Amino acid sequence: MSDSNEIKKDEKGLHRKQWTKLEGENSWTMFKVLAEFVDGFETLNKLEPCISVFGSARTKPEEPHYQLAVDVAKRLVEAGFGVITGGGPGIMEAANKGAYMNGGLSVGLNINLPFEQSHNPYIDPDKNIDHRYFFVRKVMFVKYAQAFVAMPGGFGTLDELFEVLTLIQTKKITNVPVILVGKDFWQGMVDWVKNTMLDKYGNISPKDMDMIPITDDVDEVVQIIEDFYAKGKHTIEPNYDM
Repeated sequence: MSDSNEIKKDEKGLHRKQWTKLEGENSWTMFKVLAEFVDGFETLNKLEPCISVFGSARTKPEEPHYQLAVDVAKRLVEAGFGVITGGGPGIMEAANKGAYMNGGLSVGLNINLPFEQSHNPYIDPDKNIDHRYFFVRKVMFVKYAQAFVAMPGGFGTLDELFEVLTLIQTKKITNVPVILVGKDFWQGMVDWVKNTMLDKYGNISPKDMDMIPITDDVDEVVQIIEDFYAKGKHTIEPNYDM
């Protein structure tokens, strides 16, 4: 009986590891991916400009950051924007709740996970989109957002934040505001980025620090966005580079 992890030699005599199991359905995956893109584009193309809000699914309603996210979303709606979240509980729920309470667009981009994630009740029923693939969901987050608000979160929040910053830095998407909300949470990370990535190793440029303003002030969040689009310097439109 042969070992399923047996290492075989190729024609050059080099040892090559072999797949233990190779799925035959991989070529069909593209149709599932295309279906998700079509569903997302058809839904989000019809919406007015929105702001994407990132944050932890584990934040409880009684925690200060939950209420802060509610207040931020309320003010974004007052400024004329809709709100896009990951559709789950915690900060996502809070942002959708704030938008819902003020009568604004409340969009949820759900991801199918074995734990934590289930859509919250404050999403507009016709704007609740389920995703199987993280990368499709990220495209929807980015393509239709006129700014990004990052609330305290975990690995998922950091993943979304740094992907957006990378896309802006490399000019793969239009430059839009990225705002970190919650100084007690974000200040240590920003200090590390400056002191280590910038000053010690030179892995980013000084101007890159301008991409990540931090605030606890709800009004300042809106002001940063409105100042960015003031005087027609930047246009409000979907990111067509995506």
